[in-house]
Amino acid sequence: MHTIRKRLNILFAVCSITAVGLTMMFVNITINNKFNEYMLKIQDKRDERIVNYFQELYKREGKWDKDSGIELIHEAYMGNYCLTLLDANKEFVWGMNPGDIRYKTHFNNMLEEEGGVYRSKRFEIIVDNNIVGYIDIGQYSPILLSEEDVNFKLSINKSIIISGIVTLMIIISISLYFSNQFSAPIREICSISVDLSKGNFNIKSSIKSNIKELEDLRRSTNILAEKLKYQDMLRKRLISDISHEIRTPLNVLQNNLEAMLDGIIPITTERLGHLNEEVVRFGKLLNHLEILKQFESESIKFNFEILSLDELIKSIYNDFRMEAENNDITFECIIQPNKDYKIAGDRDKLKQVFINLLSNALKFTGRNGKILIYLYRENPYVIIEIKDNGIGIKKEDLPFVFERFYRGDKSRHQTPGSGIGLTIVKNILDFHSANIDVESQEGLGTTFKLKFIGVKNNDKIIKEIYKEFS
Repeated sequence: MHTIRKRLNILFAVCSITAVGLTMMFVNITINNKFNEYMLKIQDKRDERIVNYFQELYKREGKWDKDSGIELIHEAYMGNYCLTLLDANKEFVWGMNPGDIRYKTHFNNMLEEEGGVYRSKRFEIIVDNNIVGYIDIGQYSPILLSEEDVNFKLSINKSIIISGIVTLMIIISISLYFSNQFSAPIREICSISVDLSKGNFNIKSSIKSNIKELEDLRRSTNILAEKLKYQDMLRKRLISDISHEIRTPLNVLQNNLEAMLDGIIPITTERLGHLNEEVVRFGKLLNHLEILKQFESESIKFNFEILSLDELIKSIYNDFRMEAENNDITFECIIQPNKDYKIAGDRDKLKQVFINLLSNALKFTGRNGKILIYLYRENPYVIIEIKDNGIGIKKEDLPFVFERFYRGDKSRHQTPGSGIGLTIVKNILDFHSANIDVESQEGLGTTFKLKFIGVKNNDKIIKEIYKEFS
């Protein structure tokens, strides 16, 4: 099985060799064809010059003899072609022997390529519109090349081969570089995915790429690793918190009952009452877990209706006002006047949301503290803010406030509660298509901001929600 880098290198090498080879072949064919065309034109001019020469010669002498144009024999011999002169009756006047040029040293290569076939072409010699003779020009190749011409063609072919090899080396070097640039991020991401499958979430890809798809893949893999790490931490924390929450009441019950059975402490109504409170607290925890299970399985039923959120808030405010006064806490409710606060929702479930949030605010706000409920409208949303100046939440704990059993601060562990109230709040609001955000500073207080969709501006959405959950 090949690695991606090896496969890319093979692919680039094959493509490069093919491309350079085809380029070399086409360039070679083109140059040879053009060179041959050029040589053919030169030969045609040579033939025309020889015919013109014999025409002028006949005009001067008016006849043919064995010495007519014999001075051209040396030129023909050096040019590797043969001349044969015939009179008007095609009778032989003089001619060269083709064998004299057949075995010339610089001509052997050309003869081998052409198979040594002698070809001749006859031209008419015309003077005053009368044919006065014929000249045969013969050669062993369609194109005659001198030694310089042959060397020129060889040098051209060598240059093409050398340039092709150099180009191929450059292309392969560049291909190796870019294949590494392409494959390195993929190799690292592959390694990371293997580590993730083994449960090692403390890893991160650091090799950046200028290829958009690879960079997106790297970032998404890093995000996946972070989320898996976060989920793994939540899982471990959940197991620890569930163990703590369940073990505490059971230990209290077991220790007290064993002490009573051993006669260490007397059995009194007051002590039995404390034990009963622990049983009740344990029962509430199990009930909350059952409610949470129903939310997550979406088996819980909602009774949606159109309700006025300002009336619901006023009712809950009145229920908590006395408790706030008993704890010397300033408790205010401010509702922006002349606004429509109608939403679609389940009255009982939303009441549970506000009771949980206000209960937490009262729990974590000391004496002489302040709690504010602020209801206002920002079209198309109905917004509620619940603010307190209590103990606040640490910055590192903020991402976990809606997780099960979250009570990050030590003082929160000392405060009674199941630790899943905010989880239930978040689930209820999700079913209402509402958002909840939290802002907090340790020692300065906490603000929960809830955002609902108003009915008036979103009748179609609300009707669909109403049909789905009613």
